[in-house]
Amino acid sequence: MKRALITGITGQDGRHLAQFLAGKGYQVFGLIHGQANPKAQLVAEESPALDLVEGDLRDLPSLIAAVEQVQPDEVYNLGAISFVQLSFKQAELTAEITGLGVLRMLEAVRIVGGMENNPIRFYQASSSEMFGKVRETPQNEGTPFHPRSPYGVAKVFGHYTTMNYREAYDLHASSGILFNHEGPRRGLEFVTRKITNSLARIKLGLQDRISLGNLDSARDWGYAGDYVEAMWLMLQQDEPDDYVVATGETHTIREFLEVAFRIAGYDDWEPYVTHDTRFDRPAEVDLLMGDATKARTKLRWKPKVSFEELVRMMYESDLASEQANAERGLPRR
Repeated sequence: MKRALITGITGQDGRHLAQFLAGKGYQVFGLIHGQANPKAQLVAEESPALDLVEGDLRDLPSLIAAVEQVQPDEVYNLGAISFVQLSFKQAELTAEITGLGVLRMLEAVRIVGGMENNPIRFYQASSSEMFGKVRETPQNEGTPFHPRSPYGVAKVFGHYTTMNYREAYDLHASSGILFNHEGPRRGLEFVTRKITNSLARIKLGLQDRISLGNLDSARDWGYAGDYVEAMWLMLQQDEPDDYVVATGETHTIREFLEVAFRIAGYDDWEPYVTHDTRFDRPAEVDLLMGDATKARTKLRWKPKVSFEELVRMMYESDLASEQANAERGLPRR
């Protein structure tokens, strides 16, 4: 039975990956900082076979101890301060966890190592936000980086650190440059989930409007459940490498609104949406669209869920959840 250690286990990707790996017959361990983590119980309920281990991406000795305890075949480093807007307000913390956390995790893997004939394989969650002010469209593995946020800068550091450890220490270390991937497990602070959740509440008469920032930002949106398969496939390859994971389509937030409101039975979304400058970023990324030719060719990976199916999935999940909350008499947010 293979053993996998996942950092960022309470996040959207960690939860999807834990279930995916369990379905492949893995013994799965999730790194968690502190027993009082409010999402720990949720993750344990979703994946009953999951084992949680203590560790902190800001503390190398705790990571070494976790890797020694688990003795994993594979490590998936998904832990990060991942909300781009927040990274402007907490730039130092973002650099500490999203950037230096990668270095510490790689150090733990290097120090602990693994059996000589079965060294630990490492996956780093890189991000399309590294491209930032894009030099070409679509973006591929060779496109230069120009990050436009502390989050993007930290991800570039983690990405190059992974490459360096691969080359310097001969680690099987791969990076997945994942473009935006969403789903019902996405945090409410992210614009896609904010839209579908607020729309569900509008439909149920629980709120009147949605306040959003820049509606013209264009992103390559896929389903998170599809993307974790690509992570796993990277670590099954004989040689480590870096891969763009994307749908190859781009849609603006306006388009997301149009599709979501149409699915909910509305002809026009504009009366329900207001612009709030508080949600504008100091430096904006206007357009991201990935070229996943390499992943499609070498990994035999392709996305399964279409853009409209993704929006429908998220809206219907939020509608059911908000309806259940209303029936239980939970207070309005």
